[in-house]
Amino acid sequence: MSSFLLERRRAGILMPLFSLPGKYGIGSFSKEAREFVRFLKEAGQSYWQILPMGPTGYGDSPYQSFSTFAGNPYFIDLDTLAEEGLLLEDELSDLSFSDSEEHVDYGKLYTLRFPVLEKAVKRFLEKLDLDTASSGSAEHGEAKKYSKENLEKEKEAYSAFLSENAHWLPRYAEFMAKKLPYSADFHKVCQYFFIKQWKSLKDYANSLGIKIIGDIPIYVSLDSSDVLDHPSLFQLKENGEPSAVAGCPPDAFAENGQLWGNPLYAWEKHEEEGYSWWISRIRHCFSLYDIVRIDHFRGFDEYFSIPYGDENAKRGHWEKGPGMKLFRAVKEALGKKEVIAEDLGYVTESVKKLVSDSGFPGMKLLEFAFDSRESGDYRPNTWTKNTVCYTGTHDNQVLKDWFLEILPEDREMAADYSGRTVEELLKMDYVDFFIKMTLDSVSNTAIIPMQDYLHKGKEARINTPSKLGNNWSYRFAKEDFSKSVAEKIRKMTEESGRLE
Repeated sequence: MSSFLLERRRAGILMPLFSLPGKYGIGSFSKEAREFVRFLKEAGQSYWQILPMGPTGYGDSPYQSFSTFAGNPYFIDLDTLAEEGLLLEDELSDLSFSDSEEHVDYGKLYTLRFPVLEKAVKRFLEKLDLDTASSGSAEHGEAKKYSKENLEKEKEAYSAFLSENAHWLPRYAEFMAKKLPYSADFHKVCQYFFIKQWKSLKDYANSLGIKIIGDIPIYVSLDSSDVLDHPSLFQLKENGEPSAVAGCPPDAFAENGQLWGNPLYAWEKHEEEGYSWWISRIRHCFSLYDIVRIDHFRGFDEYFSIPYGDENAKRGHWEKGPGMKLFRAVKEALGKKEVIAEDLGYVTESVKKLVSDSGFPGMKLLEFAFDSRESGDYRPNTWTKNTVCYTGTHDNQVLKDWFLEILPEDREMAADYSGRTVEELLKMDYVDFFIKMTLDSVSNTAIIPMQDYLHKGKEARINTPSKLGNNWSYRFAKEDFSKSVAEKIRKMTEESGRLE
């Protein structure tokens, strides 16, 4: 049997970190995260797929981050910091969030989270000063005491962290210090907290046989330390403005196309430098995840270039990307890695060839299988083993609403394919019916969004592309991850031959 995970017949669940339940307004590396990992184990799952974990800016999108290397400080678990003696109970009680809040309030998080993290950072730096921190600072008398041995280990760990991340961390910290009223040291320590807690959670997941599928956006934000640190790697004018930006052309889903606004890469410069920035970026991703999904894979074959300043994508045009030159350089530097190529949307023959030449499994979506506007063939009978199949992704409708809201002719198409009438499907449990169709497919890997297993409605949709507001915010309740739900998922996984 191959040692590569994606070549086995297995299943997983897609759920963003921010969607975890918890008491501080957003999902984090908390006890609830570990409880979810145990839920995955009980449900017979092999994978937990998450969204990008970078610090988010305007719109709160994980695909528009201040850094491709940094982690989102909102994910730092405050209770863990308290257990380490870096926060006091009364400081946590000031964070007035309700356990039952269904959506992340990013404005409230921005206001309340950073002052608390500042207290933890201050105490952390104080405790590393061995002359004064052996029993904590004066104001921290009730907190945990530290042995000199433990302090030395922590000091060594932090020093190693600074050294290992010296290629991006100092510039990121300086960049963020200009955005928030906190020092560069504050941002460095927050990144240390983030990495330390995330790797602890990932190690726990791995110990239970759960592998993490991470996500790498193809582009970086214009407002990022990446662009500030490496301006020559992007298509920028002398004044620092982009000459062109990323997006997608008009199609049946968006008459004006999609204007993402990310700066485009100067691929010739990347090639001159042996794709060193990309190699560093992907190496970093594999230090965080077991498997990496590369977003908008077709952009490496051809990318859509839109004149900067345009209000929509109508005047854009296609340009040639780096193709296999990039992936050969990555393989030579890092060896064979487990990558999922997000090859959705309009896929040309040259894109298909790039996916094939790379050897990476592409993606198949059931919701695209019965869409008369979709030019690609996504019907399950055409899927192959070397693919990762989904009912839908974070950008799609939840399955429950999808079948109710698609065009009548598309519902008929789905019914005909299923050997049912539309009326029969509506009377039965059509959500589980379509989940089972996905799980029963030939694809080696099947990933189902948690919303679909729970039959959630439109309130639980993660993101509606090209629309601002109410995105990237849905959160589950603790009771959603019940024993009965785990048993149901395990049974469906076993019946499809995907049980570990």
